[in-house]
Amino acid sequence: MTSTRQEARIVAADKVPTIEIIREFDAPPAHVFRAHVDPDLLAQWVGPHSLTTRITKWDARTGGEWAFANDRDGEEIASFFGSFHEVRPDERIVWTFAYEGDPDGVALETITFEAIDGGRTRLTTLSVVKDFETRDGILSSGMDVGVNEGYEKLDALLAKGA
Repeated sequence: MTSTRQEARIVAADKVPTIEIIREFDAPPAHVFRAHVDPDLLAQWVGPHSLTTRITKWDARTGGEWAFANDRDGEEIASFFGSFHEVRPDERIVWTFAYEGDPDGVALETITFEAIDGGRTRLTTLSVVKDFETRDGILSSGMDVGVNEGYEKLDALLAKGA
């Protein structure tokens, strides 16, 4: 498997308030999936380089709940929470995703792990939010930096065999 630096493709639909994120990884779906459900692994890669992640609640099963906080220089700057609605190993995760600063602005996200040639994975996340204003606010928040830097960290973690 060869590794090349790549950016996630982020697509905002015109007619529905969704954000789709598509990215390929040089690892099989089982490894990419594990990095999404193992709290120790998730804390190592999620978010931008400037932040650390603390898992505060994690029950990665259908019906479970989750929460994590992002810190910068020891100070909490954001926290997120939600529920796992479906956890299907190596195939998909369906969860809600909310930000403490806007707890009613819940996104419903479906994350799929598709096996592609060469033992690789195409990861697709589809987020559905309540309206276009919310969607546009997310897009303008710098989320693309967090997504791409987080996926760079995930690439490195997967390259180490995690």
